Amino acid sequence: MPKSASCDDLLIDMLKDKQRSLAYLNAALDEQDPRVFLIALRNVTQAQGGVAKVAAQSGLNRESLYRALSPKGNPTVQTVAAVLGALGARLGVAKRKRPPQRAATPPPRPLRSVTASRP
Repeated sequence: MPKSASCDDLLIDMLKDKQRSLAYLNAALDEQDPRVFLIALRNVTQAQGGVAKVAAQSGLNRESLYRALSPKGNPTVQTVAAVLGALGARLGVAKRKRPPQRAATPPPRPLRSVTASRP
């Protein structure tokens, strides 16, 4: 029987590559939901040696970094910048090539005509 691996294990293995992990983080930043970036940052941190190693490299407290990268975490910009610095990356701002697409509002529903029924 062939050996199998979980999707999470495969993702973490792929994110060990620095260029791939940077592309992954940039793609997560393009999403509208900031939680997507937090998940991506947690995955890259795990792939690049784990929270303990990244905390030591960034000068952050390990326990608070675990909390910041948890599913309920809400890291500060300083924490994100420190983690990215430990990963060999940084945040940047760039001009968008095109304005963001706004969700189209659905057209109004047509009014139904009401006719009086005759007895």
